[in-house]
Amino acid sequence: MKAPDLRGLSPAPVTPFTRDGEVDHAAIQRLGSWLGSIAGVKSLVVLGHAGEGTFLSPDEQSAVIESFVKSVDGKIPVIAGITLEGTDVAAQEAKRAAKAGAEAGLVYPSHGWLRFGYQKGAPQDRYRALFEESGLPLILFQYPDETEATYNLETQLEIAAQPGVFAMKNGVRNMKRWDTEIPVIRRERPNLQILTCHDEYLLHTMFDVDGALVGYGCIAPEPLVEMIAAGKAKDYAKARRIHDRLLPVTSTVYHRGSHMEGTVALKHALVARGILEHATVRSPLRPLAPGADAEIASAMRKADLGSVR
Repeated sequence: MKAPDLRGLSPAPVTPFTRDGEVDHAAIQRLGSWLGSIAGVKSLVVLGHAGEGTFLSPDEQSAVIESFVKSVDGKIPVIAGITLEGTDVAAQEAKRAAKAGAEAGLVYPSHGWLRFGYQKGAPQDRYRALFEESGLPLILFQYPDETEATYNLETQLEIAAQPGVFAMKNGVRNMKRWDTEIPVIRRERPNLQILTCHDEYLLHTMFDVDGALVGYGCIAPEPLVEMIAAGKAKDYAKARRIHDRLLPVTSTVYHRGSHMEGTVALKHALVARGILEHATVRSPLRPLAPGADAEIASAMRKADLGSVR
């Protein structure tokens, strides 16, 4: 498969559910068709953290990919999160994603590495096996520095040099590492598309990247497309204005006790935009505290992010 061009905004959309907890394919059609119609949106990255991908069965995962593919009607590619822990089962997951219509894969680290770390060479083997088995172009996912699954610079460069790896989603969340490592990666791997996934640090990271791969993109695609363009133009003043406009939304969605609460908040924001009718999530996610929905809706209004329906 040909690697997609992600130089722009790649939203990571939520997976809508019915009030009974089943995948809501009609809501996927509304969400995907809206996002796919916005100039500057380059792909949809489904079944990640924001998409509650690990809470779905394999059959549900395939059906979600198929629904999002249908929703964009060939306008942009759909990319699937590849999340299973073992390399062999992750390779099978990647093959299922390709069969369902995904045009690339976002490769999550093996879950055990988050706590216990990884053996030297293991991440490289994971990417190699997934590409060889599935043929999917792959995105390197750099996890936060505070986890044991964050890749050192040597590992990042080696993964990025492997066949099939065409982009990086960088969420290191350590600005010292960002400022020192991104220039090296850019110099040593000039063909690698570098995407920020710092939903809560977009301004700082917007001037060094080719685009953004963020859950934030599924609720505020229009200003984020403008922010990416400002970053590429090195127009700090414009990027800052967009940042300040979005700050109430950033605060109510991402400045919460747990980053996973942001997934629930994204669904409330989509209710405010008229895309979803309710914010149903799957366990272990839980509803937000009473009043959070009104708080999020108010922040969306302040940021001039009104209903699109």
